Amino acid sequence: QVQLVESGGGLVQAGGSLRLSCVASGLTFSMYSMGWFRQAPGKEREFITGIGGGGSSTYYADSVKGRFTISRDNAKNTVYLQMNSLKPEDTAVYYCASGTGWRHLSVDHWGQGTQVTVSS
Repeated sequence: QVQLVESGGGLVQAGGSLRLSCVASGLTFSMYSMGWFRQAPGKEREFITGIGGGGSSTYYADSVKGRFTISRDNAKNTVYLQMNSLKPEDTAVYYCASGTGWRHLSVDHWGQGTQVTVSS
């Protein structure tokens, strides 16, 4: 079955950086768009970035544009989220997802989530 396993979350000070990783198994990775969502306490889950199967097409929500970078390594079945200039409002559980449509990801599978906490 399909599994998406995130890692790399943690506690960081405002202005700092983190890199999240998501390793996929059980699917032909390069055929799927991938994305990252986040959900803060009391808020709806938000789609923040997506990437096409080949890695050249990307989408960013305005809330993260210019600070976050999504990338993928199809040889390693891994998608990354480099997060720079982190703000307290970036605090959330971050979820990796696979699906179709890198600009508006229609999700087939979810990872379990990883907590990111940004202190002020």
